[in-house]
Amino acid sequence: MDTNFYEQVYEIARLIPKGRVTSYGAIAKSLGAAKSSRMVGHAMSYAGTAQPKVPAHRVVNSSGLLTGKFHFDPPELMEELLLKEGVQVKNDKVVNFKKLFWDPLTEII
Repeated sequence: MDTNFYEQVYEIARLIPKGRVTSYGAIAKSLGAAKSSRMVGHAMSYAGTAQPKVPAHRVVNSSGLLTGKFHFDPPELMEELLLKEGVQVKNDKVVNFKKLFWDPLTEII
């Protein structure tokens, strides 16, 4: 486990505004590791133990699917947290994904 990489992932994820989402790949690209989206996903699976907290529910796959939901207890919690922030989900997919997408490469100054 590369804790330094994980911490970098968590730092980016903590910047995602409420009501917005990003993807594993977008976080990987923002860290200069474009081919490491699976590693970002792996880091997010451990986000529940990170301090300060990481809003892992705001990180989805490149199509807007809630592929990480099985790392939440219960799995429906990911969708519930997004709904509380005004993010609509239908069939485990973020509605208006492109509109709600937060790209760390362009948003972080």
